[in-house]
Amino acid sequence: MLDQNEPDAAAVVNPSGRSSFLLIGDHAGRVVPNALANLGLGDAELSRHIGWDIGIAELGQRLAAALDAVFIRQVYSRLVIDCNRDPGAADAIPAVSDGTTVPGNAALTAAARAARVAAIHTPYHAVIAAELERRIAGGQPTQLVALHSFTPEMRGFARPWHCGVLHNGANDALAKAMLTVFRADRALVVGDNDPYAMDNIDYTIPRHAFAAGLPYVEIEIRQDLLASRAGIDEWSARLTAMLPAALDLAAPSPT
Repeated sequence: MLDQNEPDAAAVVNPSGRSSFLLIGDHAGRVVPNALANLGLGDAELSRHIGWDIGIAELGQRLAAALDAVFIRQVYSRLVIDCNRDPGAADAIPAVSDGTTVPGNAALTAAARAARVAAIHTPYHAVIAAELERRIAGGQPTQLVALHSFTPEMRGFARPWHCGVLHNGANDALAKAMLTVFRADRALVVGDNDPYAMDNIDYTIPRHAFAAGLPYVEIEIRQDLLASRAGIDEWSARLTAMLPAALDLAAPSPT
């Protein structure tokens, strides 16, 4: 699937970061392996939201520097395989995404699907798991922070939220604290499990945080707010202040 000149599935930014926050970007990349010939799509399609989470690669890099945090980001397009889906799920390799037919994903054999899982999905999650194991062995506390962005409009509906927090009841004190901190900023319209809800579709947070009992938060930011350097500057500064504030708020009260 990948030749020797192509990047690994996961890129690790600031690998020696000392922050307790571990930043994750499941959809931060839009590379397509050479063997897949751009999945039969043009660059315009691969560059829009169906191909990746616009703005998250740069935002994650900025936050990694500002917080001294590790940022693990997926390099390949979510259209090749969606690393925030169970690899066996039908929509992990979509034949159609937001009305766009993906020729390279049509009528895939089981072997073709397995090749993408082996080359991208499995190694990406192995890097996250290895980082968590390293931190546990070193006694380093961890809060898993998944960074995502969402298209301003979907199926004709203009989404009003500037950002959203996804959570699902499993050790979600940090996620709920993040909601509180976001809502304290009166300029923001904040979604609580909007524009998406964390449910059985999500894969990364349930796999790596739920079973281990790790505090987590999944943050969604509207893509038009990350479409410029100024927007990324604004959200980087906002989250650099808000993530530690949420962590403090979520901390148990001393007895």
